[in-house]
Amino acid sequence: MLLGGLMTVAAPAFAQSWEPIEKIEHYRVNGTSPMELYQSIGERGPKLSLGRVIAHTTFKLTWQRDYQQQGQACVLASAKPKLIITYTLPKPVERLSPDVAAKWQAFYEGIVTHEKLHGQFMKDLTQQIQDVSIGLRDENDPGCKKVRAALQAQLKPISDAHVARHSEYDQVEMSPGGAVHQLILAFLNP
Repeated sequence: MLLGGLMTVAAPAFAQSWEPIEKIEHYRVNGTSPMELYQSIGERGPKLSLGRVIAHTTFKLTWQRDYQQQGQACVLASAKPKLIITYTLPKPVERLSPDVAAKWQAFYEGIVTHEKLHGQFMKDLTQQIQDVSIGLRDENDPGCKKVRAALQAQLKPISDAHVARHSEYDQVEMSPGGAVHQLILAFLNP
């Protein structure tokens, strides 16, 4: 594709493999009944702008990019990501009775499944960025300024779509009848 002197070479020809680092951090919740545990989640869960949540997934993404000058041309020869995904999840402090422990395990596994999909979204984002990065080229770009600006211009729509994807997913999952809503009801109801 040729746009104003910029050309993107198909990424598969330059594909670079990478693996994310995934970490789990727990916060402590008190109680021995489902209601006590859920109330403790409300008091101790990760705090976001709208209040506390059951669990949260964050990420840190950094890049090692190799811009190469080739005469008057500049090419983004490689872009290697370092993606660290951190899942923050609740963990009971007290020993639970077998029936509460079984309910907790089902609730916890459902929450992990939900958060792991957020993690997958972050992996997808990283791959999309790498795909548009590697091979980006401008034939008249001493100092590689045009290629850098072109990359930044491509990142905004990718980032906007990423934010919308997370938001839509949470809205569906947490709405009445959604998977997270069902997990909460199953955990709290006898």
